[in-house]
Amino acid sequence: MTFSWFAFFRDAGSAASFEPAALDSIAGTVRHLPGLRQGLVMSRPRQETAHPFPDNEPPPALVLQLQFDTIEALEAAIAADSPLRHLADGRRTVTQQAMLARRYPVPDAVLRTPVGAPPCSYLVQYPGPAEDLNAWNGHYNRHHPPLMAKFPGVRAIEIYTRLDWVDGLGWAREDMMQRNKLLFDSPEALSAGLLTPVLQEMRADFNQFPPFTGGNVHYVLETRFASAR
Repeated sequence: MTFSWFAFFRDAGSAASFEPAALDSIAGTVRHLPGLRQGLVMSRPRQETAHPFPDNEPPPALVLQLQFDTIEALEAAIAADSPLRHLADGRRTVTQQAMLARRYPVPDAVLRTPVGAPPCSYLVQYPGPAEDLNAWNGHYNRHHPPLMAKFPGVRAIEIYTRLDWVDGLGWAREDMMQRNKLLFDSPEALSAGLLTPVLQEMRADFNQFPPFTGGNVHYVLETRFASAR
């Protein structure tokens, strides 16, 4: 179990997507943060990627996910003197949230990314609320990960739940009830893995969730690793 900090950079007006050189520069900034266990720089896919919920809102221009072993290390990385501060340049709205991360086993966790095709994440958000958050998280954590592990080619499963945290960046805060993420070798592998009969099992379990509101949102995101995996 680790601590994950998410930052979402969303378009304000007609701001363009981040160019590869800019993403590489951001990855360089992230890589040198003290105490970082793993950094992920996630961006809009460069190609259309079929997935089960294509009518969801477009993905953010950029999502950062920084993982730490302790909450103290996380909070130090987003203190007032953080080098991340310069990433908020006024062209995009930026929101943040720190969460507790749980990892679940998969049959094969070895990434086999083809040359020229970045790994691809499927990031899901549940804004909430649930009538009984304890019951909701309990059901999800018991039932959904074993089904997720059935998706062909899935390389990682993580589930994130809320916690309190301190930051010095001053960026707007989100309070999502839950997030979760699946990792695949490539956009093509994501499509091939998710668009299978396993999805019907997932939907059947979804219908058994304890009562909640707010729905969910699904994002397909190309993923750069800014530290050792």
